[in-house]
Amino acid sequence: MAAKKYKILFVTSEVVPFIKTGGLADVSAALPQTLAEMGHEVRIVVPKYGAVDDRKYKIHEVVRLKDLTVKIGDKEVMFSLKSCFLPGQRVRVQIYFLDNHDYFGNRNSLYTDPMNGKDYKDNDERFILLNLSVFELIQKLGWIPDLIHCNDWQCGLIPAYLKNLYKDDEQFSGFKTLFTIHNLAYQGVFPASVFKKTGLPSNLNSSKGIIHDGKVNFMKSGLMFADVINTVSGTYAQEIRTSKELGEGLKDILSKRKKDLYGIINGIDTKLWNPEKDKHLPKKYSAKNLEGKKVNKKTLLERFNLEYKEDTPVLGLISRLYDSKGIDLVQKIFNDLMKMDVQMILLGTGDPKLHTFFDKMNKKYKNKFAAYLGFNDDLAHLIEGGADIFLMPSRYEPCGLNQMYSLKYGTVPVVRKTGGLADTVVKFNEKTGEGDGFMFDKYDSKEFLKEVKRAVKVFKNKEAWIKIMKTGIKSDFSWNSSAKKYIDLYKTIISNN
Repeated sequence: MAAKKYKILFVTSEVVPFIKTGGLADVSAALPQTLAEMGHEVRIVVPKYGAVDDRKYKIHEVVRLKDLTVKIGDKEVMFSLKSCFLPGQRVRVQIYFLDNHDYFGNRNSLYTDPMNGKDYKDNDERFILLNLSVFELIQKLGWIPDLIHCNDWQCGLIPAYLKNLYKDDEQFSGFKTLFTIHNLAYQGVFPASVFKKTGLPSNLNSSKGIIHDGKVNFMKSGLMFADVINTVSGTYAQEIRTSKELGEGLKDILSKRKKDLYGIINGIDTKLWNPEKDKHLPKKYSAKNLEGKKVNKKTLLERFNLEYKEDTPVLGLISRLYDSKGIDLVQKIFNDLMKMDVQMILLGTGDPKLHTFFDKMNKKYKNKFAAYLGFNDDLAHLIEGGADIFLMPSRYEPCGLNQMYSLKYGTVPVVRKTGGLADTVVKFNEKTGEGDGFMFDKYDSKEFLKEVKRAVKVFKNKEAWIKIMKTGIKSDFSWNSSAKKYIDLYKTIISNN
């Protein structure tokens, strides 16, 4: 008997190539696409921000989904759902764009006002609208999904609406919800007065409901009412229900739901991130032929006027420059690193204090260190293709992608044992010769430095190093293996009636 094919409605606040602030956008395109290629029917709902180009993507009106209305508090809000397909794919995935000029269409930025860097004041209403629009879509189309897959706080009210507002509605009686946490630190927190705008029954207007620390919390709503919760790595799933710091105030709710909490690592886009096909690299290479990596290393160093030395390892670092990414540890050990026989190249942008620091180091150690403070996709690929060692000492990391890119590129990662880093990198063991990277446990600069020194020492042993590189290059981080795990999870949710 053929495996059952599911109908999945995937709700998210960003999708590449239309609009992106972070990894959620990549997941929201790659996962639905892979599921569709496996024969499931997936449709996506996402807001239509001002930056989304109708003409370029052939986004069109759908007669049945035009001029719909919902109530947000006392306001009647009108919207339409427009449609197109995910571009450039063999198997078509349909997207519905929530179109409302006042909330989304007149802004190019997603969540924050570019003028002052603060969250938009009406983010509560904007995402209440997204959550309510899903039910209008299903009613008007008569397309009944088996499961609604909700992502992050922006979709956190959907499970609450389903279990409370729509619980007696025949059309919605068979639905299940999966709520995916991509980053627990962002929770969609609003003043208590926002509760009446949600339209939820008044018994939820308490700490037993969706109120947390006296405020409405969209993330908490998703965690309480979704049938099943998952996050983007097994270790992060464990950390957020056991660690006070990583539980971000919601640890108790997560630990109560531990039976329903799963971890599935994100995949990477192996069409874009693959040293055998990467169009950004001067020379492509593979596990069978690593020569190309030297050419890339030369090109990378030339770009920053650094001297090429085959036996001196290049440390690469690509990151948002914030302390949560462990950049404070890099800062603490920086002078020690510069005393070693290494060169280092950094790409990133973030905290202005860190910009100032790396600018200073750029001048002080200009023969050994170079920093590009900004975003540059071409350079990101060149660093992955040309560096020998990749530094990623995050304080916490729900999933992380750069360590997976690094493994695929034979750029051996030095990571902290947390979240997705702990689940994707296997610590090298000198005795057995097994492993594909280096890892330290405690969030501490001395521990970090010790592990970097260990990596640099092993680098001098060419035979051992090549084995480590090849092990990493052969690892499978394709979306196929992650999508299969999602299908198993959908199956568990849907069959638990």
